[in-house]
Amino acid sequence: MAVAFTVPLTNVIKELSLEKIYTPENEEGILISSMDVSRPGLELTGFFDYYDNTRILVIGNTENAFLARFTSEERYRVLQDLVSRKPPAIIICRNLQPFEELLTACKLHEVPLLRTADTTSSLVAALVSYMSVELAPRITRHGVLVEVYGEGILLVGDSGVGKSETAIELIKRGHRLIADDAVEIRRVSKKSLVGSAPENIRHFIELRGIGIINARRIFGMGAVKLTEKIDILISLELWDNSKVYDRMGMDNEFTEILGIRIPKLTIPVKPGRNLAVIIEVAAMNNRQKKMGYNAAKELLASLGMEYSADGDGQTKINWNNY
Repeated sequence: MAVAFTVPLTNVIKELSLEKIYTPENEEGILISSMDVSRPGLELTGFFDYYDNTRILVIGNTENAFLARFTSEERYRVLQDLVSRKPPAIIICRNLQPFEELLTACKLHEVPLLRTADTTSSLVAALVSYMSVELAPRITRHGVLVEVYGEGILLVGDSGVGKSETAIELIKRGHRLIADDAVEIRRVSKKSLVGSAPENIRHFIELRGIGIINARRIFGMGAVKLTEKIDILISLELWDNSKVYDRMGMDNEFTEILGIRIPKLTIPVKPGRNLAVIIEVAAMNNRQKKMGYNAAKELLASLGMEYSADGDGQTKINWNNY
């Protein structure tokens, strides 16, 4: 069963710097559960068949001009009908002066009335963007999330394989830590995953033999970051001589997190391998692949070898001509 997330209205007010015109006494307990926003159009004419009272209402120039056409009595009736359905909040844009009938209706039904100087489009964009992150589906994975050359890399593997030690080496080489040990992953859109650290362990790293360190305190603010999009997952595992590891990189392996496929690499670990450098190369190579360049395919082409993709998307190489 999917978990429903909420965000306190007080957080929304603080994030968007909204002016409070009226808030009820239970302001702290008002929770927003929908990342969608409504601009009352047909609702002002009395059509409520598909009205969703979990959405924040936004009133701009258009709605304000429409309401101005009514007499005071008509406006009061229309606004009473709208506000009585208890939306979580009403936000007025462009610093417009609220109608007295709207303020009266909000006080009567204890609906927060807020205001901003932003245009309606700007407010809706900012509100949807913020709520998409705060209300996004999420899971927590054991691993380490780092940013390397602008690529968000999620390192996973068995405990003790060297994920945190690799993260420290990457930080020393100028890259940034987002999360160690527990990575909170959110699906902020149909194509994007964003990772962050739980607030109570943010910036901390556990190093066996040393203990807990604070990466921000030791390496400075430039060594950490709050969130990062996850571009690739790298699985670290102890070298297995009986296993055949990919040596060409012709095909992309994927893993699925929260319904989104992301590229996956498996990197074997053994003494003498510089994992930090390997991960740097993996980050740059992943960027090249996203831009349409594959070094292995270029090599095969320069050797005059033919290759094709099978039904599963795997590359088949014709060795007969080589």
